Amino acid sequence: MQSQEKPPTEPTEMQPQNSRILPLSGKPYHGVILSKSHVAPICNMFLPAKFHSVLPAIMIPAVLYCEGKKWKIDYYGNRRGKALDTKQWRKFVNDNHLKCGDACVFELIECSSSVLKFRVQILRGDIPFELHEKFSGESRNTPILID
Repeated sequence: MQSQEKPPTEPTEMQPQNSRILPLSGKPYHGVILSKSHVAPICNMFLPAKFHSVLPAIMIPAVLYCEGKKWKIDYYGNRRGKALDTKQWRKFVNDNHLKCGDACVFELIECSSSVLKFRVQILRGDIPFELHEKFSGESRNTPILID
């Protein structure tokens, strides 16, 4: 009798990703390329309008699952710009060494009136060190061109 591995049903059962990219499950998601406003000094993370219709319009706890770890973070759905708590988002940014040019994919894996759960995948946007000064992408004088 063959044993069949069951896909994880709860985020707590997910194995560490070790920076592997996992396929999306078909649930709502959005990706964002991080800019200065996401990583320093303010660390804002607003959720896009396409998510607003599926998210509650109240303040509730949320959990970010990333690479086998979890971060508790408050979600402010009662504001015009639905957002994650700035201080708690900063901790996620710092713990994951996020910087401008990195990308995060937020997949909404659970949504209720009492909690939100997101699986977050990080895509590093590193530029080879020898090209960084010439092509940092931080101004129009140093654009990053992709062929």
